[in-house]
Amino acid sequence: MSTKIVERVVFLKNRKWTIIAVPLVFLLLFALTYIPHKVVSIDPSKVSEITVFDGNTGYNVEITDRTDINHIINNLNEVTFQKGKSIKELIINSNDTIKYKGFFYTSVSNSIDYDYIKQLVLK
Repeated sequence: MSTKIVERVVFLKNRKWTIIAVPLVFLLLFALTYIPHKVVSIDPSKVSEITVFDGNTGYNVEITDRTDINHIINNLNEVTFQKGKSIKELIINSNDTIKYKGFFYTSVSNSIDYDYIKQLVLK
């Protein structure tokens, strides 16, 4: 076998593995985004206001009390979420679901203190 033929066979084998490996790497990277992780890591001292909007009634309230802000942000920082379907805006849908950066996340540990937030809206 001549050297040219051997080089071509090696090139084709390497190319075959590249064609398989590249999509596999992208698939693996995408799958890693579904590993449960902390979505929120906000310093409560940097939050001056939280706007809570009740999608059922259309009522909204702006929370500016430092104690309430600290409670809500610290609670969100403690919850680990699992990405679901596909901003500096975070929408709390329920005690275990948020929408953040266009994705829905479901809690896999702890839960959001939804009742605390609901009581603030009802005040």
